[in-house]
Amino acid sequence: MKNVKILITLLMIASLVVLVACGDESEGDTEEKGSISIGMNNWAENIAVSNMWKIILEEEGYDVTLENVEKAILYEGLANEDIDIGMEIWMPITDAPFYEEHEDEINLRDSWYEGTELALVVPSYMENINSIEDLEANKELFESEIVGIEPGSSLVSLTEDVIEEYDLDFDLLSSSEPTMITQLQTKMSNEEPVVVTLWRPHWAFAEMDLKSLDDPKNVYGDSENILYGTRLGFEDDHPEVVEWFDNFFLNDEELGSLMADLNEVDDDAEGAQNWIDDNRDLINEWIGETE
Repeated sequence: MKNVKILITLLMIASLVVLVACGDESEGDTEEKGSISIGMNNWAENIAVSNMWKIILEEEGYDVTLENVEKAILYEGLANEDIDIGMEIWMPITDAPFYEEHEDEINLRDSWYEGTELALVVPSYMENINSIEDLEANKELFESEIVGIEPGSSLVSLTEDVIEEYDLDFDLLSSSEPTMITQLQTKMSNEEPVVVTLWRPHWAFAEMDLKSLDDPKNVYGDSENILYGTRLGFEDDHPEVVEWFDNFFLNDEELGSLMADLNEVDDDAEGAQNWIDDNRDLINEWIGETE
């Protein structure tokens, strides 16, 4: 009996050793690959792709944080290596002043969207307003106000140039994208005149009947591309992530559906997850995985 008790004890000890070893192996398999910070400014497409990539990278074992920043702070963060990735860099015009200040301190990478547009936008029911040149003669309709987004943004800065170049007696009301959208929706619900600063890509063009005003003087500039950038040294630290991001590209339909999924729910992460679940084949093309 004594020998049986000793044998049972030895078997228990051996089982514990196996369990511990398996536990260590399992822990090693799921060990995080490191931390990554993504700088995110408050634009609909930026929020959408940043939340999407946060989920994808976390599925691949990374610890990801989203840092809400203004454009100027984003560039400073990349240059100071406080931020790893900047998802939205509009080139060659809109973000040029920010980039030129830090171009030796930032690694500018590939484009993930092509064919942007910055514009003043009105509801399509304003049939007689088709150009920026039409605004001054109809300023009473708009109460001499243009509803803008965040002060300090490139779009607001360019709109200030528009007001000067077209000699518009208008006030630019800087606010935020959500405030601007709310104002636009409120005015449109009553079919009232309103002019706002807006851009493509944006879900508003799919959800509302809008038109961009012609810009004969081309103050807003030609169509641009959206690129991403990283801090210096990030490619050496996380080469696979840079490879995935270089493969990353969205067309109008894909980006529009992603933004729409976020717009349909209260939680951005939930909307991004819904889109990811419906677009696994596309994501697998970016990250080089097959089912």
